[in-house]
Order: sequence, then structure tokens, then C-alpha cells
Amino acid sequence: MKKERAALYARCSTHDKGQDPELQLAPLREYCQRRGFTITGEYVDNGISGTKERRPQLDRLMDAARKRQIDVVLVWKLDRFGRSLKQLVTALDELSGLGIGFISFQDNLDLTTPQGRLMFHIIGAMAEFERELIRERVKAGIDNARRKGKKLGRKGLAPIAKRKIIETFEQNPSLSIREIAKATKQPPTTVHKILSFYRAGKLDRDGFEYDRDLCS
Repeated sequence: MKKERAALYARCSTHDKGQDPELQLAPLREYCQRRGFTITGEYVDNGISGTKERRPQLDRLMDAARKRQIDVVLVWKLDRFGRSLKQLVTALDELSGLGIGFISFQDNLDLTTPQGRLMFHIIGAMAEFERELIRERVKAGIDNARRKGKKLGRKGLAPIAKRKIIETFEQNPSLSIREIAKATKQPPTTVHKILSFYRAGKLDRDGFEYDRDLCS
């Protein structure tokens, strides 16, 4: 019978005060021995916070999974693997889709068993609940701001910045939009918009609107 190929993952963050990743890896090796797994790789992100978007060794592990070089992933605890509930569910869902098992030693979570797969669905439901709560809070915050008369969206360009665009244009009308944008350190779309309003008589030479701020 073919032995399952196992990949071990460990992470020690900057807050773990020099913790040795061996504290996570040693029991995982023993577990693999008991289950008859063949360890094909150990991936360790040392001194990297779980909030970091990129974790080099985890990226390597996921790459090996996509290449079907492993059959099961083992971690000490779920919080060593996922930086958030959403990221955890996304990663586990990808592993499941690849036909790769996942075991969290301390959490007694084994997605190679029916009980473990049921737990995964519960975790997924919790993640969806979390996303709904966040959406509701954001919507409530926007509605409350509108009721108070607050203007939402990007802050308009300051008159002094508008004036610099207009002055650069008037000093050398032959300059292209991109050249003016480079000289004034503004996006080309912003430069085009400001000059369009200026030519239409909606802005004065100092960058102030004649009636309402059409260039915000």
C-alpha cells in the first residue's frame, strides 16, 4: 500500500520571543510515524507574523500541493496556518479541491475523516457569518455618515494643486497631458479633467470653481 506523502508546516511569529519551531514539528513527526505517513517536506516561516500577506514557506507548500507532490498537510494549530478565518477557509477549500488532506494536531481536526469534513463546513459557515457582519457594519457606517451630511468618496484636489496644473499648461500650451501630469505629479486623468473645466470656464486661474466644485 502506497504511503501518504505528508508536508509539515510551522510558523513562529515575531511575538513568539524566539520560540523554536521544533516545538511544533517534533509532535507532528511523531504523529506521521504513527499514521505511517512519509514526510516529504518541512516548511517553516520563522519570525513572520500571521497577519503578513506573504509567507514564503507557506507559498512553497501551496505550490507543492498544486503540483500534487503531497497528499496531506499537517500543522500544530490552525492559527499557525491561517492568518484569518477567511484566509484559512480559502486555503483549506483549495486543498480539498486538490484532493489533499489537512490535519491540525492540537485542534484534533482531520479533514481526511467524515467528522473533520463536517467541522470544515462549520468553519466555513462561521467565516461567511463573519463576512456578513463586516458588510452590515460597513453599510451601517456609510448610512450614518450620510445622515450626518458627510461627503463620502475621495477628497477633492486642493486649489493650489489645480493652480499648478493650470500654470504649467499656460506656460507651455504645447505640452501633452502626460507631460503636464509628470511635471505636476498628478495622474493624467486628473490633469485632463482640470484642464477641461478650466477651458470651459468652470475654474479660475487660481484653481477655484466659479460656481460649485466640479473638480472634486
